[in-house]
Amino acid sequence: MSYSTADSLPTVTLDDVRGAQKMLTGVARVTAMEGSRHLSRLVGAPVHFKCENLQRTGSFKLRGAYVRIAGLLPEERAAGVVAASAGNHAQGVALASSLLGVRSTVFMPTGAPLPKVAATRHYGAEVRLHGTVVDETLAAAQEYAAETGAVFIHPFDHADIIAGQGTVGLEILEQCPEVRTIVVGIGGGGLAAGIAIAVKSLRPDVRIVGVQAASAAAYPPSLAAGRPVSIENPATMADGIKVGRPGDVPFRIVRELVDEVRTVSEDDLSSALLLCLERAKLVVEPAGASPVAALLSRPEEFEGPVVAVLSGGNVDPLLLQRILRHGMAAGGRYLAVRLRLTDRPGALATLLGVLSVVDANVLDVSHVRTDPRLGLTEAEVELHLETKGPTHCAEVGLALREAGYTVID
Repeated sequence: MSYSTADSLPTVTLDDVRGAQKMLTGVARVTAMEGSRHLSRLVGAPVHFKCENLQRTGSFKLRGAYVRIAGLLPEERAAGVVAASAGNHAQGVALASSLLGVRSTVFMPTGAPLPKVAATRHYGAEVRLHGTVVDETLAAAQEYAAETGAVFIHPFDHADIIAGQGTVGLEILEQCPEVRTIVVGIGGGGLAAGIAIAVKSLRPDVRIVGVQAASAAAYPPSLAAGRPVSIENPATMADGIKVGRPGDVPFRIVRELVDEVRTVSEDDLSSALLLCLERAKLVVEPAGASPVAALLSRPEEFEGPVVAVLSGGNVDPLLLQRILRHGMAAGGRYLAVRLRLTDRPGALATLLGVLSVVDANVLDVSHVRTDPRLGLTEAEVELHLETKGPTHCAEVGLALREAGYTVID
């Protein structure tokens, strides 16, 4: 890697990315490119998914981690490596270290999903649970590095990491040479920066759009300020892009080469994840679905052919269950309704009969008879229903009112 005399930050070149690609031969998969007919119809041009959710360890993170660790000096390898992560980076570092014969220690938050902790251990790392938030975990990992001499492997703020992630961009150009727009999620910025270097060096006409969760978007204010700035309390279901401050190295590259950074809502993310699962048959985590969320929210603003990078698929099953329900609600396919009825034998069965006639699928029923708000002969029922969309939701509500029920919510 070369270094800028202006600010001493490392720069990454196309040659660096090509070198990383050679290094990753036989290590990282050349992941599939899949077309999406549904999104293609919305955009009015071909849309393809770059399926890094099918990469080894379930995300693109193996690419950068392997290149970074492979580039260590012998004495650095002997000291081992340490990382801090809630999931994807942890697994990438663990597998890369094992493949290279390097001892790895990974600090993870105490609340990290158990499947991710188990996978990280399975790939060969010693896992240490510390802290309740990533900042605490990061501090513990850096303290461990200072005490033991282990090399700290940053998830995005290093030139080798960026070069490794940039191999995704080279694959996109090889698999879809006619591409006009690439959409990629941004957390710290390593993946977007790497793709931008690879693609803009060979095809400066290709537009690159970064996507952040609106409630955890550090890049828009940073780009406005011209330097990385921190945001307080980033909060989003997309933990893979929940980063409070851009990395210094990727920020400069994103500022120079990424054409636009836009944000998406939590509803957009959950709807996108649901689309990936139902239409593309792909399990994608919320961060990986962020490019799809951007396409769904404003499809007319993207010139095709479009490639959306599905950066990862490591989603905790319990979180997936909640997100899918949220996505169904956002799409008008999940309805929670609370109503009052006369408390008499058969009243609940009669209510369910009304719902059966309008073909609403009852998922859950909560029946309350004793509450100070209720009259002596009243009961309150809360129903969770699966519906066919907004029009069907309206039909359900109308049927309940026509049947004489008092709908509260």
